[in-house]
Amino acid sequence: MSFLNAVINNVQDESLRDDLQERVDIVEHKIKFMDKVPVCCLDRENVISPVLNILIEAAGGELKFDPAEAKVLIYHETQVSMLDFMGAVPALLENEWPAVQYNRVYLMEDTSAFLSDPESFVSSLEDVAEMLYPGFFVFGNEGKTWMSFGI
Repeated sequence: MSFLNAVINNVQDESLRDDLQERVDIVEHKIKFMDKVPVCCLDRENVISPVLNILIEAAGGELKFDPAEAKVLIYHETQVSMLDFMGAVPALLENEWPAVQYNRVYLMEDTSAFLSDPESFVSSLEDVAEMLYPGFFVFGNEGKTWMSFGI
């Protein structure tokens, strides 16, 4: 996760930098012992959304470009809220997709701000880790920045 270390190393406040590094280390350490999770990130048109790719991979996800190969679907799009997705997603889902069958469909609030803010970047990493490994990570942002979309 050298890109995360580079982001964190740019933080001037030493206390904040140490806190962010500790949070990343926790995620990094836990996923070391887990199998990668096949993930596909889509927008409201069911087109691959690459914005979260670096976070998905850092959180232990294996990027898939076909929802039929993913055990987890994350719906995310720049400047689109979870509420906007709630009305659109049901019509986009296919019952035969593994993520739909396993009830592993998630809606994520637009997190494009993480690109310039190290603290938001780390929080978004934690959110993705929690989606990929429910029960192993609990950071408390479900319902705030992301939500499980049950059908």
